[in-house]
Amino acid sequence: MLRLLTIEYHKLKHSKTSRVLIIGYFILLSAIALLASIKFNLFGAEFRLADQGIFNFPYIWHFNTYIAAILKFFLAVVIVSMTANEYSNRTLKQNLIDGLSKKEFILSKFLTVVVFSAVSTIFVAVMSLILGFAFSDFTEASIVFSDMEYLLAFFIKLVAFFSFCLFLGILIKRSAFALGFLLMWYFFEGVVQLVCLFFQEKYDMEGLRSSVTQFLPLESMSNLIEEPITRLNVVQSAANQIQADVLSDYTVYFHEIAIVSVWIFIFIYASLALLKKRDL
Repeated sequence: MLRLLTIEYHKLKHSKTSRVLIIGYFILLSAIALLASIKFNLFGAEFRLADQGIFNFPYIWHFNTYIAAILKFFLAVVIVSMTANEYSNRTLKQNLIDGLSKKEFILSKFLTVVVFSAVSTIFVAVMSLILGFAFSDFTEASIVFSDMEYLLAFFIKLVAFFSFCLFLGILIKRSAFALGFLLMWYFFEGVVQLVCLFFQEKYDMEGLRSSVTQFLPLESMSNLIEEPITRLNVVQSAANQIQADVLSDYTVYFHEIAIVSVWIFIFIYASLALLKKRDL
């Protein structure tokens, strides 16, 4: 396992683009802390996000993991590029000639995906602890360490998304086209959602859209961490004034983790199956 990781490390080490994207990703993650000092003007009244409780325990686990997950596209580009470059630079063929099996090749990529996800999760966890103890109104251990399931959801979400990118890199073999396909898949799932919504309203089938789309890969990943903005006191107060219902179900459910885990298995297995079929 260490040998496979070492191989991937040396490939990334000599890729200037990958180094820039990885460093940029962690710099942007750190930028979440800057939100604490930004003042916004809302309907003529100034307020600072940190004063609205976004860094309060345990809400900070929900908020930080949701915001950090948006930045995953930086590492997605790295995953797609490092896979597609194996074809364009012919390093895949050379690895196989040197004795690496196709199974070991996919395993080395998947281990890299897991390492990226684990390091990102640890980074977000440490940053959240620092911000929480600096700004939170509640620092009791029972509150600090509650809602930690958002970190698990964040880790699973990253592994699944990067595994999807890995599969696209193997399938399409060109990084630009693979990323384009990823964008098209977003639109495809959006169309499926609209179609389900149409039939749901036309035939009064409550819950049809969520029942169907929860099994789509990107939607299932998105369901792991629901948006946290409507949990903010300022948003709920504003909603109450206009009598709007903004509350949602923010729970991380086991069955949602199970659905995403199945997708991880499908993406990795399909990547290996594709590689085995190809004559390299």
